Amino acid sequence: MSDTPVRDTATGGLEAVSVGTDALVGMATLGKTAAALALVLVIIFAASALLKRLQLHRQPAGGRLRVISAAAVGPRERVVIVQVEERWLVLGVGGGQVNKLHELEAPPQEAAASSGAGFEAGDSFATRFAKALRHNAGLKERGKS
Repeated sequence: MSDTPVRDTATGGLEAVSVGTDALVGMATLGKTAAALALVLVIIFAASALLKRLQLHRQPAGGRLRVISAAAVGPRERVVIVQVEERWLVLGVGGGQVNKLHELEAPPQEAAASSGAGFEAGDSFATRFAKALRHNAGLKERGKS
């Protein structure tokens, strides 16, 4: 009679170990799946950040239309100055409409580039920031007299 309870105990122990092993395998699979999902999300965010950075440095198609300035005059209304070739158009935008308010000759590029702290059209933010700091500190630009 002593042999029967030992077998039941041994069988019960093996079942407990196999159930625990199944739970560990399930947790390991869940962990691997979560890690793979996290990796895919990191790749998506990195790719979108890279694309945004590359979009900033690209010129618009054709390069003939450029927004010079915009100002809000109401919750959904704006006045926008747009350069089309050598003309500036002052446009009123709002309520699903665009109205031409005025038309001006575009100022020469040299005058616009030489005003302020000496910003140029192709300058990056870091370059403009450094020029503004030097301008505000009263220092001259390096390499220029």
